[in-house]
Amino acid sequence: MVKKKLDKKKIVVIIQARLGSTRFPSKILKRIGKKTALEFLIDRLKKSKKYNELIVATTKRSEDHELLKVVESKKVSIFQGSEKNVLKRFFDASCKYSADIIVRITADCPFVDYSQVDKMISIFKSSEYDYISNTNPPTFPDGFDIEIFSHKILREANLKAEAAYDKEHVTPYIIRNARKKFNFSYKKDYSKFRLTLDEPNDLRVLNQVYDKIKDKNKFVFKDIENLIKKNKNIFIQNMNVKRNIGGKISTGQKMWIRAKNIIPGGNMLLSKRPEMFLPGLWPAYFSKAKGCYVWDLDKKKYFDLSTMSVGTNLLGYSNTKVDNAVIKSVKNGNMSSLNCKEEVILAEKLLKMHNNFEMVRFAKTGGEANAISIRIARAFVKKDNIAVCGYHGWHDWYLSANLKSKKNLNEHHLKGLSVSGVPKKLQNTVFPFKYNDIQDFYKVCSRNNIGIVKMEVHRNFLPKNKFLIRIRNYCKKNNIILIFDECTSGFRETFGGIHLKYKVYPDICILGKALGNGYPITAIMGSKKIMQAAQSTFISSTFWTERTGYAAALKTLEIMEKEKSWLKVKKIGTYIKKRWREIALKHKLKININGLSAIPSFTLSYKNWLSYKSYISFKMLKSSILASNLIFLSVNHNKKNLKKYFKVLDLSFKEIKNFEKGKNLELLKKIPICHDGFKRLN
Repeated sequence: MVKKKLDKKKIVVIIQARLGSTRFPSKILKRIGKKTALEFLIDRLKKSKKYNELIVATTKRSEDHELLKVVESKKVSIFQGSEKNVLKRFFDASCKYSADIIVRITADCPFVDYSQVDKMISIFKSSEYDYISNTNPPTFPDGFDIEIFSHKILREANLKAEAAYDKEHVTPYIIRNARKKFNFSYKKDYSKFRLTLDEPNDLRVLNQVYDKIKDKNKFVFKDIENLIKKNKNIFIQNMNVKRNIGGKISTGQKMWIRAKNIIPGGNMLLSKRPEMFLPGLWPAYFSKAKGCYVWDLDKKKYFDLSTMSVGTNLLGYSNTKVDNAVIKSVKNGNMSSLNCKEEVILAEKLLKMHNNFEMVRFAKTGGEANAISIRIARAFVKKDNIAVCGYHGWHDWYLSANLKSKKNLNEHHLKGLSVSGVPKKLQNTVFPFKYNDIQDFYKVCSRNNIGIVKMEVHRNFLPKNKFLIRIRNYCKKNNIILIFDECTSGFRETFGGIHLKYKVYPDICILGKALGNGYPITAIMGSKKIMQAAQSTFISSTFWTERTGYAAALKTLEIMEKEKSWLKVKKIGTYIKKRWREIALKHKLKININGLSAIPSFTLSYKNWLSYKSYISFKMLKSSILASNLIFLSVNHNKKNLKKYFKVLDLSFKEIKNFEKGKNLELLKKIPICHDGFKRLN
């Protein structure tokens, strides 16, 4: 226990510490040299001469028990208090240790200057301040943060602070309400530099700085300043991170930062990356989802009017009947050495709905189902070359379209899509054609010995001039296998594939996404003579046999058929398109409205469209709505819960019109711009 006898007013240094960091778990037990960051900080603070007692204030969570061992080994007092209400933790600790003056240090600042602690204590005592710090505004690098305040104002903050932010971050209330405060600043501004410990890259920088420091036991800020002048390249490595970003972003965004350090790209699906909507602000992760609402990691509730999990939940999130069917199946065992009967029952159900097909294969995802359909078709037709129109997943066969020109998939997927890792030998096997351009289709097929045509039936634009019928007739006449990818369009306007609406029947059809209402299941249906070709090649995977997808799909189809879900989502989508037109007309904005009624989308015809799109998402987020310019509708969306959305959109369109007039542009510049997403122009 570190205690020092100074004067009548007891000064206690409290290190705020826990292991449950969202961005970098257990960061304070990572090593700087041979010591953990926490040990390193404690040893540095022990060099200070002007406080009475040093304690570590942590939580009561079991995950922080490992931290206790480190603190005990350093013979420092420990206080365990509230995890979320850190303000109360500090107040309770200050009471227990009879503190009159509190010095607050966070454990992620291992390089904090002990000599500055003494200087600031002297200043605090000399004029009886309520609060002083070296961070308002900062002139020292991030990681040298010191705050000192009286027990009296800490007591006031504990009694009166009501906002969760004030309770979590300890001093915001104190800073706002302190009657006498002072900022300890340096003659030169080094605040852009970063020597804190919030991310893995920070740890690398701290260790590199430590290796370069000559006096490793007693270095102070002046030594760091000299090192910055001589070895600036070390410090550049993490300067892109904003100071105190952790206090300004949501838990979801903190988790996203953590994810990108250990998962390439951050997640498994491009369409769910926050950068596609609102970089740095989009909630990123959910804790709960029900109906058409989601709750983020901070338990904030949002109305989901964006992708509804990229189109998988047409019956809404966590549909009780579907979930109960899945739970029942799981209780009887999800996997075994034998097959589940639900696989057969689902196959029979889908074939009854689509009586032009005779056999079915199943997979989990749309990408692999598309790959399976290509394998089967190639095995049957004995030709390799494919004509495509639309988006069909991430597999090599599809991305090879960009081997000849990186622009080939610009109108079907993403601009300039990289083909790194795709075998170059696949070049000239896949050839895109334009939707509603029958001459382009004929040209692609006649010039490239096409054996398979794969396309989306309809997404943004309606088929014109008997486009689908003419493709069907051409394929039949030339012995070409026609595959309709209905992963997205299925169940949106019909009970099954949308090709039923147009009465154009392919040789193979793929249904996915909405089929399992959030549970992974995709079907590949086709004629018997073609599907039997699967037996002449090898197509097999362990988890295609698990039970939950089949159980979910059977119950989903039952509910869809009973409620006629496709009529409901089409009706509400038609209403949304109408309101978009009306609001755009009101503000004299040029708008393009596209997509199936059940998946409506719009764009504004202006060069700053991406900025405007981001602004709309920003305004919606402020009103607890997840929204962009594309909506995958569910049966839970209705006119009543859309009222707030249209009110915010009206205000957003009004402001966008002002932006076009050159007004309030500073407001627009503050909004992070989303990445350019899928084109889906077919």
